[in-house]
Amino acid sequence: MRLRKNPQLHEAIKSCTDVVFFDKNVRENLSGIGDIILELGIGKGSFITAMAEKRPGDFFVGVELRPEVLYKATLKIYEKKLKNVRLLCANAQNLAQWFDKGQVAEIYINFCDPWPKARHAKRRLVGQHFLELYKQVLRPHGAVFFKTDNKYLFSFALEEFERFGFEITRQTKDLHNSPLPNPARTEYEEKFSHFGMKINYCQAVFKD
Repeated sequence: MRLRKNPQLHEAIKSCTDVVFFDKNVRENLSGIGDIILELGIGKGSFITAMAEKRPGDFFVGVELRPEVLYKATLKIYEKKLKNVRLLCANAQNLAQWFDKGQVAEIYINFCDPWPKARHAKRRLVGQHFLELYKQVLRPHGAVFFKTDNKYLFSFALEEFERFGFEITRQTKDLHNSPLPNPARTEYEEKFSHFGMKINYCQAVFKD
């Protein structure tokens, strides 16, 4: 049976109160923690758990709207016994309600939905609507790290970053064959790499 069809899924997630937060209780659980490393759209959690293992002194928060994949990420956190990761089962449009100004040090966006139709542009995680949200929570000189296999979305992202007050400090259209660091991979990244697809990557710094 597929996990999303499991009638016990939501109850299972709600029982993971030491790892998973929901929209209504995010701020009270994250206040006073200090700098936060944020990933938007965590999938099954391969990237965020790998990063948390490599950087045990940092605190990671992953946002995922789909409970069926968030639950798999939760299981990875328990399996690896990570204490520096929390997950939010919520919509990333509420970022400004969750975090204090300047509380987020880094934001990772990996292989997000390109939303190619013009009427859906507001939903793109690298479009104006979300970039304005990032500026509300990022600290000065905080960075957004972006990976995608979609060359059109990548070109769009580069333009939007520079248009809304971010400086592109690193970029490549072939990350795996570049000298740029790539400390952790996502499930999609492994899949695309296996089929020889090139990975677009950039780092955009908030100039404040």
